[in-house]
Amino acid sequence: MKTGRIFWAAMVGFAMTLPASMASAQLNSGAQTIALNATLAESLTLTLSANTVNFALSAGSATNAGSAGITATTAWTLAPGRTAVGVYAYFTSATAALTDGAGDNIPSSAFYIADNAGASTALTNTVAFGAVNAGLKLANVTITGANRSSSRTDAMAFNINLTGGTLPQLPANIYTGTLNIQAQATP
Repeated sequence: MKTGRIFWAAMVGFAMTLPASMASAQLNSGAQTIALNATLAESLTLTLSANTVNFALSAGSATNAGSAGITATTAWTLAPGRTAVGVYAYFTSATAALTDGAGDNIPSSAFYIADNAGASTALTNTVAFGAVNAGLKLANVTITGANRSSSRTDAMAFNINLTGGTLPQLPANIYTGTLNIQAQATP
């Protein structure tokens, strides 16, 4: 009989722990999903350190340096398929890069840029922007997986050469013009 009581005591003890063990068993809901969309937009920007350069011109002189250099910083984040970034300097007229408004002009061929301490070069090329024979390609960066998001800097120094053609006879006056600097990413 003692064995029967022990058996029943064991059964009662087991029965008492059963609801506790069932209550501690995990109960999971079904999984719900959240769609994630992240967009990294393609971008190409160009900023200038300043936007004015003055020249004190000397009649017939080859050396009429600008009052200051300008730094252009080009930054990009490009999509696959882009192969190059070009940086260009240009005028909207090859014959009148600077003008006095009275018919006297300084052509783009007399305007020079030395980029990153390189050789001083006249704006006489046809580039992606501006007038025919009024531009200069400052840079052509090949795009790879290693520089798809990158930047470059072009430190420009300026000069106006008044020795060619009719420029030595240019009348005293104020000559104004606009030099454009622009970048382009190509496929």
